[in-house]
Amino acid sequence: MSGEPAELTGPNLAEGVDIGELVEGKALLGQAHGESVIVVRRGSEFFAVGATCSHYGGPLAEGLVESDTIRCPWHHACFSLRTGESGAPALNSIDCYAVERRGDKLYVLPQKLASASKQASTTIGNVIIIGGGAAGLAAAETLRREGYAGSITMLSADSASPVDRPNLSKDYLAGTAPEDWIPLRPAEFFTEQSIDLVLDTQVESLDAHSRTVTTRAGKVYGFDALLLATGAEPVRLTLAGADAENVHYLRTLADSRTIIEAAKNAKSVVVIGSSFIGLEVAAALKTRGLAVHVVSPEGRPLERIMGPEIGDTVRALHESHGVVFHLGNTVQSITDKCVVLANGDRIDCDLVVVGIGVKPRIELAEQAGLILDRGVLVNEYLETSEAGIYAAGDIARWPDPHSGQNIRVEHWAVAQRQGQLAARNMLGHKRPCALVPYFWSQHYDITIAYVGHAERWDNCEISGDPTQHDCTVVLRANQKTLAVVTIGRDIESLEAEAAFERRDERRLASFGKG
Repeated sequence: MSGEPAELTGPNLAEGVDIGELVEGKALLGQAHGESVIVVRRGSEFFAVGATCSHYGGPLAEGLVESDTIRCPWHHACFSLRTGESGAPALNSIDCYAVERRGDKLYVLPQKLASASKQASTTIGNVIIIGGGAAGLAAAETLRREGYAGSITMLSADSASPVDRPNLSKDYLAGTAPEDWIPLRPAEFFTEQSIDLVLDTQVESLDAHSRTVTTRAGKVYGFDALLLATGAEPVRLTLAGADAENVHYLRTLADSRTIIEAAKNAKSVVVIGSSFIGLEVAAALKTRGLAVHVVSPEGRPLERIMGPEIGDTVRALHESHGVVFHLGNTVQSITDKCVVLANGDRIDCDLVVVGIGVKPRIELAEQAGLILDRGVLVNEYLETSEAGIYAAGDIARWPDPHSGQNIRVEHWAVAQRQGQLAARNMLGHKRPCALVPYFWSQHYDITIAYVGHAERWDNCEISGDPTQHDCTVVLRANQKTLAVVTIGRDIESLEAEAAFERRDERRLASFGKG
């Protein structure tokens, strides 16, 4: 998760750097006052900020400068060059230093610039957040950062405080990340920020008219503004043996812990589903030394989402690590010792993990009478059909300005960014949701980055060589670029994200051409 402190390298910026060495829009890596620092020139302005991303420790000097921000090449966290303020998936800001120009040299001063304190101009008194995931936490934090001083209550069905969910199927499950990396915030954070985090709590009903929510235990909370961030739950198997003790799903920290414990005494596992979650579980458990079989009705993993070339590459990568695929197959039944396929084949195993997709948790929204559309329908400000009630994350279907359609996306960074946006709109900012969907998927030491959203596509263009883990795949429909997928091309992924944000069709059309 968090990288090691960056080794100090490059020029000593405290002793000055020639202005001529600073290229417009490019980060210069150096050091100042015992810290790793980058300097960026934008026209006649100069900025100096910390060189290490606060998310997983990525090298910002290798990132992309866009307007007055710098973006991390690893997972697309974004930081303001003016204030150091972070954008998801990073939670913490980076240091921002004062600079001074003397003649033809620029000096980084020891003074760190503090962000200006904010005071929210709002009349809302109580905010309720239903959900303890990425969107919910991001909303709560943003309310406080924007100066909101009223009551914030997070009602979470989980037994754990908000966690780094992507890690549950990646490094943590593989045993290469310690558990102390998993909580997004320590327990004292919620006390310090006056955020009332209530765990193990099921909300039974939401009354939009009386502005109240009632928990299963019968406790009633009133609200002036409310965020629905109930997330999604795994799709369950409905076949003989589906409820066997050796069958597991992965969504929560408790789920990941259970699979880890089961893997300690297992020799082989069958992963049902070749989705991202299924394949990440396969990679993680292979890292733990288990024999891994993947069963999927698809003829090629991930083809529908990322195209045939990426699908073949991912399959070959897993097979090179010893994973056995049973594609074009479905499971007929499960016992405590094997999985029986529809074609009659039997796969001996001690453990079964199911990853066949998730479905949005919209029961509460439905009970409250909110307008639904394969999710909770929201407007461009993430507000539902009831004023003052917002939705974000896996359940929200919003009007996407790029595609011109209502879309719902189950991505971690999207949930965080929507939580931040919903919070600001609660406070009256009226900022439309124009974010570009982004996610990453990790398979052993290979990371795949996906920018955009392509539910359907009719043309797949590729540049580079997927077999060498160096390529760009572009998905288009009716000649319109919908998504850009990259392996080993971090800057290109960032450039695609920025082009989508600018709605730069000419630049988007150039991806995948060579």
